[in-house]
Amino acid sequence: MQAAVTVADRDVRVAPGHRLDPLLQPRSIAFIGASERPDTPGSTMILSAAADGYDGRLYPVNPKRSVVHGLACYPDLASLPERVDHVVIGTADAAAEAGLRAAIDHGARAATIFSGCDMSGSGDPHLLDRLTAIAREAGIAVCGPNTMGILNPRIGLRVSGFPSSVSLRPGAAALITQSGSVFSALAFNDQRLKYSLCVSSGREITVGSEHYLDWLLDRAETRAIGLFLEASRRPEEFVAALEKADRLGIPIVALKVGRTALSARFAASHSGAITGDAAVYEAIFRSHGVIGVETLDQLAANLLLLSTVPPAPAGGLVVLHDSGCERVIVGDLAQREGVPFASIGDATVAKLRDHLDSGLQPDNPLDVWGSGRDFEVHVEACLDAMLEDPASAAGVLFEDIRTGSYIATGFTNAVVRSAAKTAKPVAVVTNYASVNHRALALAVTEAGVPVIDGTEEGLRAIRALFARRDRRARTIAFPGRVAPDVLRRWRARLAAGPGLDETEALALLADYGIATPRMTVAQSLDEALAGAREIGFAVALKTANGMAHKSDADGVRLAIADEAALRAAYEDMSRRLGRRVIVAAMAPKGIEFAFGIARDPQFGPFVMVAAGGIWIEVLNDRAVALAPVSLEDASAMISELRVSRLLDGGRGVPPADRAALADAFSRFCLLASDLGDLIGEMDVNPLLAGPQGCVAVDALLVPRHVPPRTQSMEKPR
Repeated sequence: MQAAVTVADRDVRVAPGHRLDPLLQPRSIAFIGASERPDTPGSTMILSAAADGYDGRLYPVNPKRSVVHGLACYPDLASLPERVDHVVIGTADAAAEAGLRAAIDHGARAATIFSGCDMSGSGDPHLLDRLTAIAREAGIAVCGPNTMGILNPRIGLRVSGFPSSVSLRPGAAALITQSGSVFSALAFNDQRLKYSLCVSSGREITVGSEHYLDWLLDRAETRAIGLFLEASRRPEEFVAALEKADRLGIPIVALKVGRTALSARFAASHSGAITGDAAVYEAIFRSHGVIGVETLDQLAANLLLLSTVPPAPAGGLVVLHDSGCERVIVGDLAQREGVPFASIGDATVAKLRDHLDSGLQPDNPLDVWGSGRDFEVHVEACLDAMLEDPASAAGVLFEDIRTGSYIATGFTNAVVRSAAKTAKPVAVVTNYASVNHRALALAVTEAGVPVIDGTEEGLRAIRALFARRDRRARTIAFPGRVAPDVLRRWRARLAAGPGLDETEALALLADYGIATPRMTVAQSLDEALAGAREIGFAVALKTANGMAHKSDADGVRLAIADEAALRAAYEDMSRRLGRRVIVAAMAPKGIEFAFGIARDPQFGPFVMVAAGGIWIEVLNDRAVALAPVSLEDASAMISELRVSRLLDGGRGVPPADRAALADAFSRFCLLASDLGDLIGEMDVNPLLAGPQGCVAVDALLVPRHVPPRTQSMEKPR
């Protein structure tokens, strides 16, 4: 077997002594179940191990063979000439337990188990539980069971029982996936993506995705990490790994699957109803700068771009095209995806004009194709000029390049030369993902200019590149914290007593600096009238019987103008819903928002801002994060909402105070950070945002120890 990489390629700089070193960069490996029978994992794992140049020691283990694929074969691990770092168990389910015990007895510090080890339908339902207990007690690092294996191109190693003829060359991307098919799809197809490590983590009985992340973050070659995730089995360690990546500035691109909303059935608040099970991952990803994607194509595109180009400086995108019509496609989609184009200066415009045929406009995006005369020279000059413009942050050629096309070859040659002259990111994006360009795309990528397929995929990757830049450059400020005695009082109240009624919940908000209307609680008509006189008409009247969603039961009356109207409203409401009511000052008109706290069983509390009012669950217009949230991030979350456009006013309506709304949400997030461990669910809905600020007019808080369904939705008896 010939080495596919050089010694220099395999130079690895790592923090010494990581517990996963024997698993991911072993010096010696034994293969239980080695075989020469064609098209089997036992045969493939031997043939594959050194296919890319691994120079460690390989030991097939099979009592029925003396030689396997030219290597001396041993009857068992005890017969090996040395204690190996890593044991690969390539047997059927029934022999996996014996293989793991043998590896532990041998003293190996790592093992990989290919088989699924789920024999629940074959007479041994507890096999996986036993394997987990055995491995954890021994402290051995196990990849799997149910794994496609490990690829470490930097040392030329494949631990895999599944064949591929694609040569793996080392790079700066890494992939951790809980799906075997995703592992084989992204690792064994497109050589543009070059990895430092690929792991199919399987059932993760001792080593989870978070542990692989931690190992990769200590590696100097790691520039971007792709993550395909069904669920994190170790939440605290997972969040710690994401915090580490964010601190180091290493981007993580994550595809989280399983976005159900099953938990909404059990929610007492709107926050619980519209977030669902996947929202906590959205919150975690946002708070730690993880780039969330929805498809494998997006995962690959982001991973390719972020692992190959330098960081982007300040500025926008400059773009070249060979088609005026496709330029329009890109312009439309860039606006939708929020990718800003650079506003190039007059000096750049003058340089472009010198290289354009008559009728072509010197602008960004730029259609550079005219007569085709000396086009390669003109393409290079135009891209040079645009990249030199101080307003530019990155340059992209959008062209449907084809292998064998002299035009595509000329364009890409020009782009590669231009990219070599700048420290700014440069890429090629095809607008049609199925162009026949495999050889050309690989050559251009290996020349330093990544080729990404698909307009949307390319633009979203560029957006992620800019987002990483902006995150590193952002300022972070928070509102002042509440006084210690206020915090102690509310923690004691939430820990000790029954659920808070609306007035208490609003008082809590007020203590955190969020404006609330004047109000009073009344037990009779006379008390309601007295309260209204003190507050001043017009007033709002709301039932105070502990109902979660008052509007659903006609438990809210607004803009009551006088005593006669209040009398009529009180008599009707008290008859249907009970005598206890709240009389409150009418808040100024404004755009309706909602703040919320929801709790995930594994990760704990997270926060939400959403379009509010009675249609909150229908609109489902929300953004989520972990608390606390800075003023800058609060403003960004609000701007993501579709309803936020109403804050700008229009048609005689003055603009609302965006800064006040962001301040209120950031203060609410401080509340969640301080008290979230004691809160099951919380809604502030609506919170009205207007020109004079914002006011929270209703709130629901369910303490953590109070089951949500104990909140009464019925008339008191």
